[in-house]
Amino acid sequence: MALRPGRCYTRPHRAYTRQSIKVPKKGYVKGVPRAKITEYELGKKGKYDKSVFLISGSDIQIRHNALESARVIVVQTIEKNLSRGGSYFFKIRVFPHQVIRENPLATGAGADRFQQGMRMSFGKPIGTAAKVKKNQKLMEIQVNNADVGAAKSALNKARYKLPGQCKVVFE
Repeated sequence: MALRPGRCYTRPHRAYTRQSIKVPKKGYVKGVPRAKITEYELGKKGKYDKSVFLISGSDIQIRHNALESARVIVVQTIEKNLSRGGSYFFKIRVFPHQVIRENPLATGAGADRFQQGMRMSFGKPIGTAAKVKKNQKLMEIQVNNADVGAAKSALNKARYKLPGQCKVVFE
């Protein structure tokens, strides 16, 4: 089955976990798939002159695969445009904790015979997402003064991989 569009999961929802008094084991979310994003810090830690941040423009949920694609484009861009002998430290400051579920509905001929519709529609876990508030820092790149332009262009490219509006800020 194909991945559903990101617009299905961008609005932040309160985390809901079913509470079952009669059968306690039904109260747990089982089989949550691992997040695609594995590395949250890259580069060399140390003292740098500038910090460049990617900041969220609204309350939103960001799926784990969107975070991973933004991380990949940031690392590719900054390593390509870094000055000779320059170094950087890149950090993703959000983590995908929210479990995303889906109640898959069958389509086609005869689907109504074996499908239950909205009965027992808690859904199966299909991924995770990070809940982000407005003006929260999503990513950070620390660089020296010579490489501020490379860091800014890397985060600008990452903006297009994430849902909602984002802005790049220097510090």
